[in-house]
Amino acid sequence: MTDSLDQDTFAYLRKESLDIFNRLHSIAEDVLFVEQVHETYPHLPLLPNLRCGAWYTDPSISEDVPAYFKSTDGHFNNWSLNLRRANLHLLPMLIDRGGMVIVDSTRAGKRMPDALSKTVPIWCSVINRAMSYRHPDKSRYMHTEWDTALYTPPGTVSRQEHCQIELLLDGWARALASSSFDLPTLAYPLRPLWVYPSATSFPSLPSTIETQAARGFTPVICVSASKQTLEGTQRRLSGFTYIQGSGDDHELWGHGLTPQLFWKHKDVLLLTDRATLPTLVENIVSSSHSLPLPPQHNPSRNILLSLKPTPIARVHGFISIASAEIMIMKQLALSLGSRNVQGDGQAYVLISPEPLDPHDDTTNNSSEPSNNTPQSSTCHMLNLVAPNGKRGQLHFLQETLPRAMSFVCSHLFRGGDSPRSICCVCDTSGLDRSVGVTLAALQLFFDDDGNLRNCGNQFREGSGATIATKKAIQTRLEWIISSEPRANPSRTTLKRVNEYLMTPKTFRQSAVASDFASSSN
Repeated sequence: MTDSLDQDTFAYLRKESLDIFNRLHSIAEDVLFVEQVHETYPHLPLLPNLRCGAWYTDPSISEDVPAYFKSTDGHFNNWSLNLRRANLHLLPMLIDRGGMVIVDSTRAGKRMPDALSKTVPIWCSVINRAMSYRHPDKSRYMHTEWDTALYTPPGTVSRQEHCQIELLLDGWARALASSSFDLPTLAYPLRPLWVYPSATSFPSLPSTIETQAARGFTPVICVSASKQTLEGTQRRLSGFTYIQGSGDDHELWGHGLTPQLFWKHKDVLLLTDRATLPTLVENIVSSSHSLPLPPQHNPSRNILLSLKPTPIARVHGFISIASAEIMIMKQLALSLGSRNVQGDGQAYVLISPEPLDPHDDTTNNSSEPSNNTPQSSTCHMLNLVAPNGKRGQLHFLQETLPRAMSFVCSHLFRGGDSPRSICCVCDTSGLDRSVGVTLAALQLFFDDDGNLRNCGNQFREGSGATIATKKAIQTRLEWIISSEPRANPSRTTLKRVNEYLMTPKTFRQSAVASDFASSSN
């Protein structure tokens, strides 16, 4: 009887926790606190820490600049400054604006997420220390007054954990300083400060240049938006149950709603009653995906503009990456067509979970090797279907990368014609496989200075292969991240790229066949 009652109670609490009405109204309550913080520091840019923080930051007052400090990089015994998430694109803004405010949230039982209590402090201290390694000629970084200390919030991070993290900081700083990332010089060291709903006061930070010089540091204000509750929930008189950290894991409760759609339809969502809210959300999500398709083989400039590709600056924009909704990718595929279509001067590699144009015979819609990769530089589009799961990763190595590289080669090396730039696009589930394709192309076709190699014929003939090293591949990944900080390749994708670039073709094919056979048994 007791076990049954416990199960019923747990099921009820889980249902309340996943209720979208409770979630959206909890977020709206936390937004009021974030707006109060912004009013206190109006001179500092307001940034969401992706992904959760985007639910709490009004796009009309926040910066359209991504920050990605992962809580897992601050988990106990997993501390790290991951160069794949270096967040160095924030430094010019920090220097120009004199600081920044980062917003995030966490679920029940904690005052703030590990991203704010440990990952951001690690980042600040490592950046400060890297200055002396990268710029030893600048005396201010060698002076004892240049603050490289680790600051963590008292009462949240224990003294023992704080000391354990300190032992690792110099190693991370040396790795950052020796990387290919640009590291602009700082006038003042970075220092994290913390703000949360139960705090009795906010740090005083006057905005004048004189006071900034007097305090001697650049503030990075970490805002934990949600109120800490013992059980993670609290009932409100206004008719909803408050859920701490409601913006977290929105795939579990959002019915397809995203932070962007929430802010676009915020007023009507919050005015809708509990019973009809799921239907409204379903209609909003459905409408966002239902975009009219243009006539086939009729390129639309608006579609190309909506894609907003990011050029890789180090290779002068010859390669760019983008992510897009699947409907946008379908529009692009239908507009460009597959053969003899004049586009915008770019060629496109579209990596999708399903065929974008079922009538296109160059679409890779199979897990079997194909000889249909368009070799002619008159074909502006290659659609590669990327299956999910382990089969998909083997397929990425054996099929996607070889076909993509042949297509890229045909556009970069066009005989007497000038090279055509390439845009690699994947769906909005994350800049993962498009980064993998871009990374392989950068290694094969560009030298260490970012210049196009004279290797088109050798690649086509399978001779004169580029010697790839892990260091060279890592450097090119840093080129990508420097231009597109949202790039988020999985470890598995990076492993497959390394295998493709560093393993002889015959061994690679036999090894993959053996690996796949063993996984199927």
